[in-house]
Amino acid sequence: MLARMTTGWKLDRDSRAALLERYPPAYPHAVADHVTFKSGDEARDEEIPDAVARAEIVGRGDDGEGVEAYVVAIDGDTARPDGSTWHVTWSLGQGREAKESNDVLAQGWKAIEPQPIALVAARW
Repeated sequence: MLARMTTGWKLDRDSRAALLERYPPAYPHAVADHVTFKSGDEARDEEIPDAVARAEIVGRGDDGEGVEAYVVAIDGDTARPDGSTWHVTWSLGQGREAKESNDVLAQGWKAIEPQPIALVAARW
């Protein structure tokens, strides 16, 4: 049986540390790890995505109940191919899951001053 994988971009570790200082997590569990391209891909069939020319945090969503996410523009676009929004799950409260960021952002988010971020193509 093949392992199910996720492909996307990891936040560069140095960039992550600086971003966590700039944007302190609202909830106890800081995630701030990656931007998903595809989730659940079969390992043998999927390549890691291309490098990103430009990535910026451009917005923030928070349901006030334990899910905080930052919207990411990849090469100027916030829309993922599946119709959802490129993002980084930033922090989570007790009992909340990163996948809930999609629902929070679908309800709306607020634009912020763009902040460049460094992303590295990866599989995990």
